[in-house]
Amino acid sequence: MTIDHELVRYLEALARIRLSEAERDAVEGDLQSIISYFDQLNALDTEGVEPLSHSFPAANVMREDVVRPSFSNEEILANAPEAQDGCFWVHRAVEG
Repeated sequence: MTIDHELVRYLEALARIRLSEAERDAVEGDLQSIISYFDQLNALDTEGVEPLSHSFPAANVMREDVVRPSFSNEEILANAPEAQDGCFWVHRAVEG
């Protein structure tokens, strides 16, 4: 892929930004070096290499769920300013 002024102007329009001529030259050079780096990566032999979702082994670090006794509904609602039908009752925050 070749990066030229036309492509940089197109990207400028997509991003809704305005670049000076010096900035366009800098962006053109930066994008060209990025593309050439990807070309180097594409040249690597990846035959037999399995795709990874992470570059390091990922493990779940959270504890196991354990069922244990909890508060009853009545105990929880004892602290509520108002309750109705076994639920917290609150004033409407948004009028519809």
